[in-house]
Amino acid sequence: MSPPIKSPLLPKQEPSSEKHGSTSGVVFNVSTSIIGAGIMSMPAAFKVLGVVPALLIITIIAWLSTISVGFLMKSTLAGEATTYAGVMKESFGKAGSVAVQVATMVATFGCMVIFSIIIGDVLSGNDNGGSVHLGVLQEWFGSHWWNTRIFALLFIYAFVLLPLVLCRRVERLAFSSAISFLLAVLFVVISSVLAISALMKGQTKNPRLFPDLTNGGSFWNLFTASPVIVTAFTFHFNGKNPSLTPNVQEIVHPIGFELKDPLHVIPATKISVILCAAIYFATGLFGYLLFGDATMSDILVNFDQSSGSSIGSLLNDIVRLSYALHLMLVFPLMNFSLRANLDELMFPTMKAPLAKDTKRFVGLTLALLICCFLSAIAVPDIWYFFQFLGSTTTVSIAFIFPAAIVLRNVHGVSTSREKIVAAIMLVLAVATSIVAISTNLYSLTSK
Repeated sequence: MSPPIKSPLLPKQEPSSEKHGSTSGVVFNVSTSIIGAGIMSMPAAFKVLGVVPALLIITIIAWLSTISVGFLMKSTLAGEATTYAGVMKESFGKAGSVAVQVATMVATFGCMVIFSIIIGDVLSGNDNGGSVHLGVLQEWFGSHWWNTRIFALLFIYAFVLLPLVLCRRVERLAFSSAISFLLAVLFVVISSVLAISALMKGQTKNPRLFPDLTNGGSFWNLFTASPVIVTAFTFHFNGKNPSLTPNVQEIVHPIGFELKDPLHVIPATKISVILCAAIYFATGLFGYLLFGDATMSDILVNFDQSSGSSIGSLLNDIVRLSYALHLMLVFPLMNFSLRANLDELMFPTMKAPLAKDTKRFVGLTLALLICCFLSAIAVPDIWYFFQFLGSTTTVSIAFIFPAAIVLRNVHGVSTSREKIVAAIMLVLAVATSIVAISTNLYSLTSK
């Protein structure tokens, strides 16, 4: 007989005074955590995979994401832990906790680099793939040394991002967080209207339903698009709200424990994942319809005057600048999370809080900014970062770690069916990651 699932101890209080989160609130919070920069590469994933395989992979990854959330919450309530890192520590000791923390930090840093690359694309354009796309600054003022990618990003880092990341309390970033969400909504709305308008006018491209493997295409290259979608659906951790947990910034556990029954987060998460899967599919399909084989890894790059589209230049600029500003405002929240985790890992014995140790605070802040800036300049293409994250850290956080927890089953609550599903999830995640990494390494060495 399986041991009973234990609920976390709560302070005694009158039932009438208890305040619990609502299902609609959970759906909203999880949905906003899922939708991120991954939406920018979804049209490029459609270009590589074709419409039908892309829909199939989105569906499979969305389904596996909801299952892994169920694994995490069930294992959490069976033990004493209340965080992802805590659950991993119960199952695999200190090494498990550190593994989650390191994976989270690498994924967070990768997201910050992706944000920087997208901002650079918007301001200074992109010439990857042999096609030149102008940035907003080049369209407005012409091409000059001061509006190249390196100088434009250097200006943004010095005069926009640095003052924001020097905030020592995350509460001071609440206003910027609210504005960033509204800007993201504005981007999605305008992009959808533009795509539907082009569709009604018959100005869209003819999409491929299946991948093209005849003109130099490789079957193994299809596996390089899967990590992009995996990264887009990884919401088991989240760096946008660093006040949630002291160790690993996450979204599932804090929201679950706000509900009357933490297990109710599972059906609410299913609704969120279905909603976001529909948004991802619509965005990928509409972007692919608009630009066809000319679709870039960052869809914002295609919204320029040289793309040959009939979209007005004003709407072009609004679409790109609104999302770039959104990323600038989210960046310091990601940095706050990464800096706190890095400080805990590097200086575990320091008694003084990071915010009160000026030398440590400024040193970590500048080091992270410099590394992020250099990475964005060295690899100015978000596709490679999505592939790296999706085949290493995010796939581990979303699928490998939850499956391993179920198979470890230290609390004896996993059923035979759950173990079979976990084993299949683990094999699929590891196999696709190995193929994706091998294909990318082969492509690099062959070049």
